[in-house]
Amino acid sequence: MPQLDQVVRDIADEMAQRTDRGEVATYIPELARADTKAFGLVVIDAEGNIAAGGDSEIPFSIQSISKVFTLTLALGKAGDRLWKRVGREPSGSAFNSVVQLEYERGVPRNPFINAGAIAVTDLIVSGYQPREALAEILRFLRFLADDPSITVDEAVAASEARTGFRNIALANYMKAYGVLENPVDFTLGVYFHHCAIAMSCRQLAAAGRFLAYQGRNPVTGLSVVPPERARRINAIMLTCGHYDGSGEFAYRVGLPGKSGVGGGILAIAPGKASIAVWSPGLDASGNSRLGRIALEELTKRLGWSIFGA
Repeated sequence: MPQLDQVVRDIADEMAQRTDRGEVATYIPELARADTKAFGLVVIDAEGNIAAGGDSEIPFSIQSISKVFTLTLALGKAGDRLWKRVGREPSGSAFNSVVQLEYERGVPRNPFINAGAIAVTDLIVSGYQPREALAEILRFLRFLADDPSITVDEAVAASEARTGFRNIALANYMKAYGVLENPVDFTLGVYFHHCAIAMSCRQLAAAGRFLAYQGRNPVTGLSVVPPERARRINAIMLTCGHYDGSGEFAYRVGLPGKSGVGGGILAIAPGKASIAVWSPGLDASGNSRLGRIALEELTKRLGWSIFGA
């Protein structure tokens, strides 16, 4: 992978020189401590080759990127019954909007806004104690990344629980409409903890491989989800993965992707690679500023946009 190695290193070097790094998320106190100078990028291809640049081994809070994996688990558990609880349309609103939820009678617009991810988490919690549900999510991520060291950053989880008043309001609103089945505290506890999972770019890119290769791990050949389900998860990532910045991301990067306010982005180049980038400074929509710019450069230089070179 000499060309890819060079492209990744070049982009990491270029990002290190930039001063327009965005602002860290301050509404979760632990995330406000992140270093805006940090930047990591990892690309993993079908053979398992890793091209890495920058701070690719430093764990960071994956935040909403965890929603890709909880969606995958919930679809495995409930199949298309999940879509009775949550929609599949872009929101066009902020990720923690209450207004839209009220207008649509408690049914969230998609599984990647906060309300939608809370509804998805509630489905996973059903039949479990909260600790067991979280353990299932962690087991799944460790299996996908083939890395048992992945864990929850308890300081971030506690910080979210202390300050997550809007999420508490969203959950209670959905409970009032019967969208949530479990006690609100149970579901929110698991939600705050899975958003606080810490992973490096290498671990995150490894975990996302199944989405680049029709639902299977290309190295082991193990099937994670059927090809049709992988395609549909990618479709929702493309249209909804960056909140009200999803259209801009599709326009500039041209790949399915999911961001998190910890500064990470998981992006999928179908049939080519799984990509993870991290830079804690965010844009106005809550997406990594340099992460998006780096991915735009990557797809441009390699011709990887799903819409053509």
